[in-house]
Amino acid sequence: SIVNTMFVFAFHTGHTTGPSLNNDKLYKFVYSAEVYVDQVKASLQKSAGYRLSSGVDVNLLWRNPDNDDDQLIKITIRDVQVENVNERPAAKNIFKGKSPEKIIGKEYLEALQRPIVLELVRGKVKNFYSYQNEPGFTQNIKRGLASLFQLQLHSGAVREVDISGKCNTTYHVRQEQVTKVKALDSCERENHGFTSHNQILDVSTKASSATIYVLEDSFIKSIKAEENYVLLLNSQRKTGAKIVSKQRLELKSVQAGAGLIAGKQVASVVKTLDSSYVAVPLVAEPVKSKCRKCPSLSEHWQNIREDLSPEKLSKAEAARSFVSFIQNIRKATKEEILEIIKSANKELLPQVVDAVTSAQTPASLEAILEFLDFKDASTSTLQERFLYACGFASHPSEILLKSLTAKFKGDIASEEIRETLVIVMGALIRKLCDREGCKLPAVTEAKRLILSRLEKAKKDDNVRMYLLALKNALLPEAIPLLLKYAESEEGPISNVAATALHRYDPSVLTKEVKETMNRIYHQNRKVHEKTVRTTAAAIILNSNPSYMEVKNILLSIGELPLEMNKYMLSMIQDILHFEMPSSKTVRQVLRDMRTHNYDRFSKMGSSSAYSGYITRGPDVSSTYSLDILYSGSGILRRSNMNIRIFDRNAELHASQVVIEAQGLESIIAATPDEGEENLDSFAGMSAILFDVQLRPVTFFQGYGDLMSKMFSATGDPINVVKGLILLTDHSQEVQLQSGPRASVEFLGGLAIDISGGMEFSLWYRESKTNVKNRVAMFIAGNTEVDSFFVKTGVETTLEVETTLDFISTVQFSQYPFLVCMQMDRIESPFRRHVTKYESLPSGRRYTARRGKAELLAGNEYPLHQENSNACRKVFGAKSDSSSNWF
Repeated sequence: SIVNTMFVFAFHTGHTTGPSLNNDKLYKFVYSAEVYVDQVKASLQKSAGYRLSSGVDVNLLWRNPDNDDDQLIKITIRDVQVENVNERPAAKNIFKGKSPEKIIGKEYLEALQRPIVLELVRGKVKNFYSYQNEPGFTQNIKRGLASLFQLQLHSGAVREVDISGKCNTTYHVRQEQVTKVKALDSCERENHGFTSHNQILDVSTKASSATIYVLEDSFIKSIKAEENYVLLLNSQRKTGAKIVSKQRLELKSVQAGAGLIAGKQVASVVKTLDSSYVAVPLVAEPVKSKCRKCPSLSEHWQNIREDLSPEKLSKAEAARSFVSFIQNIRKATKEEILEIIKSANKELLPQVVDAVTSAQTPASLEAILEFLDFKDASTSTLQERFLYACGFASHPSEILLKSLTAKFKGDIASEEIRETLVIVMGALIRKLCDREGCKLPAVTEAKRLILSRLEKAKKDDNVRMYLLALKNALLPEAIPLLLKYAESEEGPISNVAATALHRYDPSVLTKEVKETMNRIYHQNRKVHEKTVRTTAAAIILNSNPSYMEVKNILLSIGELPLEMNKYMLSMIQDILHFEMPSSKTVRQVLRDMRTHNYDRFSKMGSSSAYSGYITRGPDVSSTYSLDILYSGSGILRRSNMNIRIFDRNAELHASQVVIEAQGLESIIAATPDEGEENLDSFAGMSAILFDVQLRPVTFFQGYGDLMSKMFSATGDPINVVKGLILLTDHSQEVQLQSGPRASVEFLGGLAIDISGGMEFSLWYRESKTNVKNRVAMFIAGNTEVDSFFVKTGVETTLEVETTLDFISTVQFSQYPFLVCMQMDRIESPFRRHVTKYESLPSGRRYTARRGKAELLAGNEYPLHQENSNACRKVFGAKSDSSSNWF
């Protein structure tokens, strides 16, 4: 059929490769370009959008005397009309009663109707001639029309340039019909935008483009082109938008036209026509209409600042105002930003720091660095808020890491800030490495700094600080160092090194890692603390363990300290009940009666490990895991709560709160476990938030500190994290074939307040830990097509507020002591709104809004049966006065 087609065109035209116009003829077409914007599943009949329609005159100016395949054609747009894309009652029609000149503007309309000239060689646009100072908007509409005239008359795949850039294009030719399919994701052009660091928090885009040509007498009879963009929020796939762009060109008549211009050279022919013509690129130029009546940054700040007060930091309005504030900061200059920072009062300043840092523009970074003085210890709260906002950066730049490295080398008044700074540098190294930035000079320098200083560090505090930085950076080259510290050091140092190794993806853990972890767990070289041994066991069981590794762990149960026996047993049972990757191997080992017997599986104790689902959805699911390890005397050694979110392709460690205690046996005159006789009294808390390890918080250090805190304790929880975090941050520009440019912006903010506390009552021989996670999330997605004379778009917002409480109560007056764990989520309001709009620069606007509000039921998350039994006893035995804490 291809041969036949070629023959038909050869017969008609005397040449074979492109469309051909007859001399002295004027081809009169009607043209329309339509844009629709809506939610993904909505029908186009209800979408927002507009239609630009016009007449188009086409005539042949010149044909190369030496090559029939090289021709110049003139294209003129006339009789332009703008209207709604769907029928609307007069009251909702923003174009009603307005002439095209009024809508588009006289100057723009004149520019749009000035002709363009195309040089077509073998059906492809070799040169696009227009006027140099033409407005970018009108030039792009002409480029969109000109790109339609580019086609080839034989099937095959090519890379060709049109308004969308240089794209992979496939032609299918069947008799007098040609179908052109353009792979939009292959188009090369300058892109402006960014995406969130983690795929789960991001937006995915699907795009398609197809054009159908019907030919008659070797020239175009009609063209239909359609382009679709679908944008979906990965975590909430019901939330998204679509843009549909359609173009139509139909031949209405052929009339007598002007004769050809004689000449040998294209350039001289074009100059003869109009000396002002210049060759301009066919690829669209970036244009953006200016915002009219937009509030200044200071006006916007006045309107929203109440929402950012500390007491509202777990409310949806805080997250909403935070997101809108960032959008405005991104348009502001350094001077405007500094003015806001300097004018904000003490209560609001930390939230301003969160927003300015999260904006991540060169101006916002310069402003905040100029404002903060790291030599001044009195502003350490603001310095810490700045650093954490850097750690959570959605698309950090090399300049940011370079600035932090320079600060680290300089004077820092507060030791805690120094520690936070290097920990955050670790997080930025990882984010930049994940984006193929591992070889950037700033990343290489920061890695070298952390690794070399760790090797030279003498003080335990310094060693721990660099290990925490590596726990964030997750560098493959740091694994040998982490192994050394995990196996040869004591207490907190070996603990941090082991938990850092636990965060690596199992695929990068070498044979040496497994061998070292086995030595630590089985204490082949030296005695280790329970916390480090159980972490070593978790690493082994998480990284595709061999039959013998699992067997040796199971055989050790019964030989371990009392509570560790129970903990390891719970861990194995959790692997089986939650169907974790190693469950198959564990089942194989349990077929052997030496490992699977009553003696081993009936160990007493109160330690436990349990995992379950918070949500299971079609888009994403989230899991929780809770494990608690006690010492033989009934005092908490470690409680560890994790929340993870995952979809088919990615995982996000949303949060981890670990409370650790040691050396507290002396308070209740109990005997410490093996290897823990000389531990200093200590209790503290460590958190990971959105894959970033934060600086650990100490409740007390040393016996004296413990006693003073116990006698002055109010039972108030200690704040671990409080602030505003930008989670979803997606910005992209979409160039439509018909000329306009669309912008897509999704921002998701989180207002968060996590606190934790640990209390003792010696009188009632009871201890209690409480972790309170209060969060509010707001996501706004705006997809807008901007055609200078009209804007149309769809805006979606989601908001939810929730509180997750984790409480564990222990009564250690008997053995096995009673432990009751509770994990509750309170009733949560959830709101969703969708707004479709069309607006003219004059301010005339059409808006259609729909909303839905619901209450998500509260939930008490199930843990194992033993826990439920213990809770009945704890709450049954409690007298009214047991709330009398020291």
